[in-house]
Amino acid sequence: MNLRVPKPKNKRLLRYWNNEAVRQFVRFCIVGVLAAGIHYGIYYLLQFFLPLNVSYTVGYLISLVCNFFLTAYVTFRRSPTFGKAFGFGASHLVNYLLHIVFFNMYLYLGVSRYIAPIATMLTAMPVNFLILQRVFMHKKKETSSSNH
Repeated sequence: MNLRVPKPKNKRLLRYWNNEAVRQFVRFCIVGVLAAGIHYGIYYLLQFFLPLNVSYTVGYLISLVCNFFLTAYVTFRRSPTFGKAFGFGASHLVNYLLHIVFFNMYLYLGVSRYIAPIATMLTAMPVNFLILQRVFMHKKKETSSSNH
């Protein structure tokens, strides 16, 4: 899957666009919006039948699977592997804990149950990008066979 975002016409923006990290971040944001939409849609439907934290968690887990494949193929243009799935899952465990803390904090502060998930996702997104960038762009260090 190859997501092509049009190049900007402005020369200053084009200079930034030529930086692969910037393009990765743009693709990350697009994938994040898709995953957040899946997460929020499932949360919104389930909140009428299940406790809010359970609804939020089920939505998170379903969007997690979609997000993994989109992040691998679209954001970082890498094939998914078990190792990357493990790293992705581990990073999302940390991300999930951030989400649950922020989600409950926003609810506690009186933010609407319809708005709290959106505020949570916006708060956690930059942290998650930095973690995932390390997972998907990690290069194995070559070991030398000589003893020093």
